[in-house]
Amino acid sequence: IVGKSGAGKTTLLRFLLREDTPTKGRVLFQGRNVADIREAELPELRRKIGVVFQDYKLLPQKTAYENIAYVMEMMGGEEADIERDVLEVLEIVGLVDRADHLPIQLSGGEQQRVAVARALIHRPQVIVADEPTGNLHSSQGEEVMELLQQLNKEGMTIIQVTHNEKFAEYG
Repeated sequence: IVGKSGAGKTTLLRFLLREDTPTKGRVLFQGRNVADIREAELPELRRKIGVVFQDYKLLPQKTAYENIAYVMEMMGGEEADIERDVLEVLEIVGLVDRADHLPIQLSGGEQQRVAVARALIHRPQVIVADEPTGNLHSSQGEEVMELLQQLNKEGMTIIQVTHNEKFAEYG
């Protein structure tokens, strides 16, 4: 999804995640109007959609490992499953060796890769990336785009929101 700042790109994502509802029209996910999904069903919808934010939204007092594990802990995951799955997604994003680092100890690109790992941890059907390269230097942005492209090649649906046409045409 490409458009200038203020065009409504992030608003569309908020509709998809049912954080807002449109006053006109419909947003469909897997054939269902998202606005019709009951409150009790929202956690299930949101587990199907992993979100990567421009500003990472990492918990500053938690390590990379703990930021990712936190999602599974909140879902009631078993400790053995959490350890296995967190290490697996850290491997996918190339950060096993940085697992014990706090966000402040990571580069911007590494922080964004932790955010991607956190989005992957519950095995969503779709990853939504809202300006995933917006706060990164060019080379770090390219690393994140390569990671998202690799996930897409492996079968993950990626919806990327950007105003950067270079990254919209990436790959």
